Amino acid sequence: MLEGKAVIGETDMLQTMQQDALNLASKALDFFDVTEATDIARFIKKEFDRMHGPGWQCVVGTDFGSFVTHCCGCFIYFRIGSLSILLFRGSAAPQAQEYHFSALEAAKA
Repeated sequence: MLEGKAVIGETDMLQTMQQDALNLASKALDFFDVTEATDIARFIKKEFDRMHGPGWQCVVGTDFGSFVTHCCGCFIYFRIGSLSILLFRGSAAPQAQEYHFSALEAAKA
């Protein structure tokens, strides 16, 4: 596991969902090495799907940008040490309330 406290960069999630995301990231880092970003993302995504319904997407890494459309109340971007995690439920429906976040860059190692 990476040492250090999670630092939330951007979110519109309820506090309880934020805590779920942080807890799952911590658990994933207990199971996987920090270099196994795909496995960490898969774990967090599948657990969030199980806990909060399907449609979640997760990106994990040390250096990435993003531009996503997400459902209202379903976005969090945070860092633990040098590892950045973006978790959101995607939204493609034109009638859904949408938010756009561009160029969220992970902390560089």
